[in-house]
Amino acid sequence: MPQFEHTTAQWQALDAAHHLHPFTDFKALAAKGSRIITRGDNIYLWDSEGQRLFDAMSGLWCVNVGYGQQALIDAATEQLRTLPFYNSFFQTTTPPAVALAARLAQISPPQFSHVFFSGSGSEGNDTVIRMVRRYWDLMGQPRRHTVISRYNAYHGSTMAAASLGGMKDMHAQGGLPIPGIVHIDQPYQVQHGLPGESAEAFGRRAASWLEDKIREVGPEHVAAFIGEPVQGAGGVIIPPESYWPEIQRICDQYGILLVSDEVICGFGRTGHWFGCERFGTRPDLITFAKGVTSGYIPLGGVLVGDRVARVLIEQGGEFAHGYTYSGHPVACAVALANLDLIEREGLITRVREVTGPRLAAGFAALAEHPLVGEAETCGLMGALRLVRRKAQGAGPSAVAAEAFDPALGVGMLCRGHCFGNGLIMRAVGDRMIVAPPLVMTEAQVDELLGLIRHCLDLTWTDLQHRGWLPAS
Repeated sequence: MPQFEHTTAQWQALDAAHHLHPFTDFKALAAKGSRIITRGDNIYLWDSEGQRLFDAMSGLWCVNVGYGQQALIDAATEQLRTLPFYNSFFQTTTPPAVALAARLAQISPPQFSHVFFSGSGSEGNDTVIRMVRRYWDLMGQPRRHTVISRYNAYHGSTMAAASLGGMKDMHAQGGLPIPGIVHIDQPYQVQHGLPGESAEAFGRRAASWLEDKIREVGPEHVAAFIGEPVQGAGGVIIPPESYWPEIQRICDQYGILLVSDEVICGFGRTGHWFGCERFGTRPDLITFAKGVTSGYIPLGGVLVGDRVARVLIEQGGEFAHGYTYSGHPVACAVALANLDLIEREGLITRVREVTGPRLAAGFAALAEHPLVGEAETCGLMGALRLVRRKAQGAGPSAVAAEAFDPALGVGMLCRGHCFGNGLIMRAVGDRMIVAPPLVMTEAQVDELLGLIRHCLDLTWTDLQHRGWLPAS
């Protein structure tokens, strides 16, 4: 069914009749009709009505090098001609899988020499649970099976990965979390800060919740702590600088494994190859996906630190775990071309020294908008919190910002104005977030900031007409 033979309405009817979307109210979407995306180029997308959209979410946190990169297309094409598939079972492998494993070991922090491939970040985090429990079994501490995570974290949507995540709406469906996974609060000062508390003090206090949970569960039962360096799908929650060093100290003190979920933060998003480098931790395992191929082909996996790999290799025997598509040769070939492109174009340095600071300065200016309570960025990730009334004053007499009633769905209202005006910006509650492609130029950063400001103005006017803003 060639695309040109169908109108938007025809595509929407077929979609409603046959396609169940992820994280979707199926009935509501069928009544509304899906947006049909037909092509992409650089950092832009076009829908079936011809509207151009600035893709400020990199697809789904993944199209780091933008759309239409010929080097990645050529890598996939050549590998499809040569060897479109073979598995990593039966004591076999393929050259792209071996080459990518070696390349990932080269660019990752020094404690990593081994990789276990999966097809997605969810599968990678399922692998983490299996791997850390296997490690402690081999270490003669089989009671160490509990993994600690955080509320409002996102680690995937399979049974195990969704259990690791702390999304309450997900846990309400399917009897989650599975046993052996517990949670602590997230390091979000707007939600958990005390009056007058500095960011540094809050970061240390938030990290102390991990130690409290370890003592509650019993150190002899705790296998690992897992966290995203920056909580992406949770709303781009950027922890204070004091948070992660204290988390590392606590993990070291109790001897538990530290897992850095870099599915979003990896491959340049924070201005470093991996987010753990930005925040100064030394994880034992790193989950990756998305940006490893810039989303062109599905691929995920786990970087396995020497502490764990040595035990699995020297003491483990067979590790009874794996996937048909572990180390898929086409995906690995595309990943190699993607990493080449990131290095050749100097994208990580550009994020750290040019476009990231420009985005940060622009967000700082957007913080003056009457709808914005806070604006923050980390590399090429950013969040704006929409508020009904901005904070007033400073010090002990300060009045906190007034939030909107969540039932109003102000974030989704703003998101509607974004899509209607050529901007893909995501709403997480009343936090408006972006994670644009790393290939974005300085001029495109300015274009993005202009679009955001325009959509904030439209939202402000809309809220005034609805009577949802306080009287001036």
